[in-house]
Amino acid sequence: MTRFSRRQFLATTATASAVLALPNIARADGKTLTIVSWGGAYQKAQSEEVWQPAAKKLGIELIEETYNGLADIRLRVRSGAVSWDIVSIGAGGAARAAAEDLLTPIDYSVVQTENLMPDYASKNWLGGDLYSTALAWRSDVYGDNAPQNWADFWDVEKFPGKRAYRNQSLGHLEPALLAEGVAAEDVYKELSTDAGLKEAINKIASLKPHIATFWASGAHQAQYLKDGVIDMTSAWSGQIIPLIEAGQPIDLTFNQAILDADAYVVPKGAPSEKLAMAFLNEISKAEYQAAFSNRMPYGAVNELAYTSGAISEERAKLLPSSPKNVATQLSLNSEWWKENQTRAEKLYQEMITA
Repeated sequence: MTRFSRRQFLATTATASAVLALPNIARADGKTLTIVSWGGAYQKAQSEEVWQPAAKKLGIELIEETYNGLADIRLRVRSGAVSWDIVSIGAGGAARAAAEDLLTPIDYSVVQTENLMPDYASKNWLGGDLYSTALAWRSDVYGDNAPQNWADFWDVEKFPGKRAYRNQSLGHLEPALLAEGVAAEDVYKELSTDAGLKEAINKIASLKPHIATFWASGAHQAQYLKDGVIDMTSAWSGQIIPLIEAGQPIDLTFNQAILDADAYVVPKGAPSEKLAMAFLNEISKAEYQAAFSNRMPYGAVNELAYTSGAISEERAKLLPSSPKNVATQLSLNSEWWKENQTRAEKLYQEMITA
């Protein structure tokens, strides 16, 4: 899943083109850092709750820009026109960027990880926040008899109603195997076989008569559910939680959800690489992570954000990375997707159009 489709917080093409025309600016004074994200409410919260307070603490000047995705990083690095020091990107995109040798490894002699959740401090990326692909439904349709796992999502007799599912394979093969009864720890082992991948595709194909739409973005899934176009859907938690908080008759479960990360990376050739590492270390602290999660419905990576009480128990119920919620989920394997997405996506699209 790319952030491009998930939040639709796009930078303008004109701005991106103008920035790409700039030469690589050497900023070795250790006082200026350029950080890039997706814009919109998400970046506004990153800036106000995390970046600016951290920059003030470190006594540095922060330049903020927006971008359109991995292609922008690729173009800058390969053209030698890197003016960005840190980029916010999905973990899957980070894994692909690393495979293309576009990133500088994270310096873990500077970035401290002892309080971070396992698996979210990779060689080339550092987790910034967490979100889930979860099962969501209209509570006014199902009441007390609501679906609670992916097997329920596929059970059209016990849980009749119109479904929606993603129009891309990323993060959406795993629920099919979980619905088939494959243990969470065996999902990627199964998907790595031709038979397992085919099983997942066929499982989704079997549900097509009950899928009213294959959604293309976070905005779509939320709107379809809010308007009653569908009764249940796979959904990104960050899109659904605001609807719940607003009092809409909508609910979700983190049981068997697919946990994924938004990450920070340092492009190869970043002008202020050493400062970037110090900044990543600072923004990984619990105080910033808690402030962001208290404002936006995305989970903290630093476990102290929960155990310190900076995030209340009531708020934690709605966050994918709270200790209670994370225990019931499957972590998305970005390395598997890096190696297999092209093949999986081809089969997935053939299934949708068949």
